[in-house]
Amino acid sequence: MEFKDYYQVLGVEKSATTEEIKKAYRKLARKFHPDVSKEAEAEQRMQEINEAKAVLSDPEKRLAYDQLAQQYRSGQDFQPPPDWDAGFEFSGRGFEEADLGEFSDFFANLFGQAGRAAGGRRGYQRRGEDRHAKVVIDLEDAYRGATRGITLQVPQVDAQGRVVSREHTLNVRIPKGIKAGQHIRLTGQGGPGVGGGQAGDLYLEIHFTPDPRYRIEERDVYQRVPVTPWEAALGASIETPTPSGPVKLKVPAGSQTGRRLRLKGRGIPGPEPGDLYVELEVVLPPADTDRARELYETMAQELAFDPRQRRGG
Repeated sequence: MEFKDYYQVLGVEKSATTEEIKKAYRKLARKFHPDVSKEAEAEQRMQEINEAKAVLSDPEKRLAYDQLAQQYRSGQDFQPPPDWDAGFEFSGRGFEEADLGEFSDFFANLFGQAGRAAGGRRGYQRRGEDRHAKVVIDLEDAYRGATRGITLQVPQVDAQGRVVSREHTLNVRIPKGIKAGQHIRLTGQGGPGVGGGQAGDLYLEIHFTPDPRYRIEERDVYQRVPVTPWEAALGASIETPTPSGPVKLKVPAGSQTGRRLRLKGRGIPGPEPGDLYVELEVVLPPADTDRARELYETMAQELAFDPRQRRGG
């Protein structure tokens, strides 16, 4: 999949105002609309133009897209980075749902997972819209609970018609035992009400900071722990850090890389806490000194061991 430069599609600068974007769209639509155009591939071009307008004319989509676009250029191989849209505050669940059948895979991968915003009550006095944001926390916060300062970027259009970002800073209590994908509801922190109506709520969708040490499935946590060859071969008692603090482990004699040790109830806390699975990884010391090479040579001579023969190779 290739990265799409929506500004290039519409032929506008990245600093273009909302009015300039509308004007560029109308000009291109008159040229490429399939009902009137004699241009080759007019239907495909019109689809690209509609897609670019759908993003750049929406302050919420545009602000998030602009941040992503700083790292890519048109035509570059592209896959959305994990949590690329974290830290932005949106109406609805991130982005309004689009008719993805009319747009490209690029658009669908960025904006296709959102639901629709709930409509407000009719009448002059109306409750403010609920807003949503994705936030990223450390796994340790889910184990212990925490209070964290979180700053969200809120898109808005200034008096000159340009999309700008306003910061919304909150102190948020992270409850102990929260899982990835769950929401924290902040009452009254959404959009303002109309005519004296109540403010909407803000829903924070929780994701965990990527950490190469851990893999998380629901409340179960998988952690790779390195061990020496002699610890694996002879067995050993070791201490290792975990998200809930250091623990002592008994490494069974004859362990190999990939052996899994289960620590019951040491996963993410909850009414039914998850388990922590320690996956052993045997790490060889380097043969970077004369003495180290001598020890390896002694092992090679005295240990009748051929791992390929054991596998039938």
